[in-house]
Parts: sequence; structure tokens; C-alpha cells
Amino acid sequence: MTNRLAAAFEAIDAANLEDPNEHPDGPLAHVQGVKATHWTTVLAPDASDALRIATRAHHLKRWELLRADYPEGRSGYLKWRLDNKKHQADAAATIVRDVGYDDDVADRTTTLLLRRDLGTDPDTQVLEDAACLVFLETQYEPLLDRLDREKAVNAVAKTLKKMSAKAIDLAGSIEMSDDAVSVLKAAAATL
Repeated sequence: MTNRLAAAFEAIDAANLEDPNEHPDGPLAHVQGVKATHWTTVLAPDASDALRIATRAHHLKRWELLRADYPEGRSGYLKWRLDNKKHQADAAATIVRDVGYDDDVADRTTTLLLRRDLGTDPDTQVLEDAACLVFLETQYEPLLDRLDREKAVNAVAKTLKKMSAKAIDLAGSIEMSDDAVSVLKAAAATL
């Protein structure tokens, strides 16, 4: 790892350690960033610094824009997600430049975080795969507690549709309850 990449990770981690949302392993955004970095290493061992930074920052300062401040329903949810992506991309680009990367790396990090080329850019797919795998590790089981089985299967199927075949295979390596495995298998069967 280069000094600039280590400095970028350090700055992202410092920000994400401020997340008031807790996970058993620490502040949620920090846990998610570290786990996403792991998945990126598995999915793309030779990933560029921009991809590694985007992955680490995929939930950078997410708690600063509250879902409750947006209208209820799908359109409010989508607006919140888009605003968060922009917020994360802007914050990450600032960090990238502050640690000495050029505008090309900052711009590429921004493009990845905004998921502009999902479906055509392999790096964007790796970022999406890592984010989906982290969701399955950190937020999936609590989601099951809130949804009935049919809604849970539909929600997980939507996640799986965004993932590559390799990432779907890796999802099977995540430790989860028997109920979560059952829902995951039912969702996979709908693809």
C-alpha cells in the first residue's frame, strides 16, 4: 500500500469513526468501509487506488444526511440515496486531493462512488459487489427482523440482481443464520 493510499484510508476511517450508528464491531460506516475493502481485495486484487478509495468511502459520512429528512416512499428514498452518493463523492474527492493524488484519481473516485457506469465499467461493478456483500454482512439480518418472508425475499433478490455471479457465490461464504440462508436461497432462485 502506498503512503497516499494509507493516508486516504486513515482520513476516511477518521471520518467514519464519527458515525453515531453502531454495529457490534464499532461505528457502522467504519465497519462497512473496512469490510468493503476486504471484499474489493478478494474481488479485484489488483484494484486501482481510486477503486480502493471509493470502496473504503462507499458510506463516507452517510449519517450526515438523514433518511427522515426526505419524503416517505420510493421517490424520497431514491433522492436520499442520490444525495448521499454525491455527498460521499464530494467528501472522498476532497480527501483524495488532500493526500496528494491528482485530479484524475479524484475524478475517477467520484465517478465510481456515483455508480455512473454500473453495468459497463468493471470497477463500478466491483464497488457495487463489495457494497452488496457488506450489506449482507452488516444489515441483512436486522432487515429480516423487520420484514415478512415475502418482502425479505424480494428485497434480497433486488440486491442479488445488482451483483456479479462471482459476488453472489461469495455471498454464500458469509456467516448467517439458517433463516437468512433460507431467504438468500429463495431470493437467488428468483433470478
